Amino acid sequence: METKKSEEAQYAGMNESTIPAAVKEQVETAIEAKSEQPPAPLPEEEEQLRKAMEEIDIKDRSSVIYFGSKAQEKLDEISNRMINGVKNKDTGAAGEVLNKMVAAIRGFDIDELNPNKKLSWWEKLLGKTQPLALFIQKYEEVRDQLDLIANDLERHKAQLTADVIALDKLYEANLDYFRQLELYIEAGERKLKELEEQIIPEYEKAAESGEMMAVQELREIRGFRDDLERRVHDLRLSRQVAMQALPSIRLIQENDKSLINKISSTLVNTVPLWRNQLAQTVTIFRSHEAAGAIKEAADLTNELLERNAEGLREANAEVRRQMERGIFDIESIKKANQTLIATLNDSMQIAEEGKKAREAALSELQKSEQALKEAILAVKAKREEPTNVSTPPAGEIERK
Repeated sequence: METKKSEEAQYAGMNESTIPAAVKEQVETAIEAKSEQPPAPLPEEEEQLRKAMEEIDIKDRSSVIYFGSKAQEKLDEISNRMINGVKNKDTGAAGEVLNKMVAAIRGFDIDELNPNKKLSWWEKLLGKTQPLALFIQKYEEVRDQLDLIANDLERHKAQLTADVIALDKLYEANLDYFRQLELYIEAGERKLKELEEQIIPEYEKAAESGEMMAVQELREIRGFRDDLERRVHDLRLSRQVAMQALPSIRLIQENDKSLINKISSTLVNTVPLWRNQLAQTVTIFRSHEAAGAIKEAADLTNELLERNAEGLREANAEVRRQMERGIFDIESIKKANQTLIATLNDSMQIAEEGKKAREAALSELQKSEQALKEAILAVKAKREEPTNVSTPPAGEIERK
């Protein structure tokens, strides 16, 4: 509501167009054809044209400066309003909200809802949620996000609708001022023609006398004509700017309408369709779970029957085998006899190896004893040698 009021305040005073319907159609046709020649004034526009010509006072050269300034000021005002309207438009935010909705829906991976997927041992150990419970939880989160996004889209849709209406008013006002510029251009051209054909020849005739004042007035009236000619040229440039602004307004309107249609399609088709498909997926998953439970029960019954039959067969075979066995197995007796023989052989071998080891140890003891005796005798003989033996000189030791 506040946005609508601000739009109405922004474009106040531009609701009614002063252009006759016939002229409006001609002007729009000329704009589409990019014609440089404006439509001829209608009889009901002659009064506006006469007032525009009266603004030109040949006695006041400053009147040329302000000729058409009212229309130009209005054009500048309407252009600024159009720029502010474009700056304040929230279409970018609306597009961002649409992107968020698409991202939210794409982020919801239905492939994760795999009925055949089973939790691993570590997922069970960590207490991970079953696929259906996790799916429903994520669905609730995404549904809340979509509700918020849908509310934002409704708000942007209302804003864009208000903008389209305001741009209609802007277009009508701009077209009105565009026509006023054309009337000023027509008035300026008529005044130039009047100057060339009537007024300037009179001044030229008066200047033929050679009087200084007459010559000066002729020079001034010619300067006035040149100023007016330049002023009409400036008005033509302003008309060109206004001509470019009109299709720009329509282009902005078309973009807004396209975005409004896209938002409406999203709210009416995309979101309900997504929720419908999601509900079907959850129902199918639950049906699959029920079928799986029935299958598991049937499989368990068959498995119990098979296990009982196998257990009976194994038990019967074991009992019969034990009944047919003797008290001692012949294989066990043979193995015990072989073990006893091996034990006796091991004893004889160990005794023989012990005898050889003792003989080798005795020989080693005798060698050690003899070596010890020789060492004791050598030490004793060295002690009995005379101690007064003189030491030979160093030179003699070297010769030896």
